[in-house]
Amino acid sequence: MSTRKHTALPKAQILVEALPWLTRHHGRTVVIKFGGNAMINEELKAAFAQDVVFLRHAGLKPVVVHGGGPQISAQLDRHGLVSEFKAGLRVTTPEAMDVVRMVLAGQVQRELVGLLNQHGPLAVGLTGEDAHTITATKHQPRIEGELVDIGRVGQITETDTGAIEALLENGRIPVVSSIARSADDDHVYNVNADTAAAALAAALNAETLMVLTDVEGLYEDWPHSDEVISRLTATELEKLLPDLASGMVPKMEGCLHAVRNGVTTARVIDGRVQHSILLEIFTDEGIGTMVVPDHEELT
Repeated sequence: MSTRKHTALPKAQILVEALPWLTRHHGRTVVIKFGGNAMINEELKAAFAQDVVFLRHAGLKPVVVHGGGPQISAQLDRHGLVSEFKAGLRVTTPEAMDVVRMVLAGQVQRELVGLLNQHGPLAVGLTGEDAHTITATKHQPRIEGELVDIGRVGQITETDTGAIEALLENGRIPVVSSIARSADDDHVYNVNADTAAAALAAALNAETLMVLTDVEGLYEDWPHSDEVISRLTATELEKLLPDLASGMVPKMEGCLHAVRNGVTTARVIDGRVQHSILLEIFTDEGIGTMVVPDHEELT
């Protein structure tokens, strides 16, 4: 009997450590951008689904937003369509957009909804097109001073969180694909999922935006050092943005947008670590990089 007590004790200690965090986050909305390795590795996918369901049962209101870069590239190859990138964004022809829509809403979202629903009737999938959740206009990046047409790539102009809020009220977990309907030309647009997650986090007045990546967080002096910045303010992040690697820019711009628009904290965490979401939310150490508003001094 004494042995059994002894082996169970660490579990109790872990739960007790989580208590203040459970209290702090109870009833709050957390928006999670699902991407990177966590999306393609079977074990990480399963652990991600467990984490999100745990948050829901722990009294939080998780919302999942996803893209699907690797899956889109693979499907474009199968259709004989070339993947081309300009200014870090996928050039999206009307033909490519059909594939993007099919992959995001018909493949990636369906799989994620299925994984979550292994734990109960929880997840409901929608895209930015549904109930005008995300509206966009054509995005033309500036390259060397010139505006460049990259096809059906959208810039978010408006969000309507009514459908998401109704699902949360009903105890469901919304899973949102980053596609948007245009306000002005009735086309459907491919929207960066980091940007979409940040816009929805702000519109939902979320407690936290969490962005899963394939790195440990924001590095202090990459590539000269792999020291991760564990916490920084919006203004500190803004100063770093011009020097960041291109892949990190939409993620960190998203974090900046979120905390400047009412979200309490935005975090970039390593999606290659199993249960990274739980480690970040419910432990004293946390992992990854946390961005806070300038006036926010977290204890």
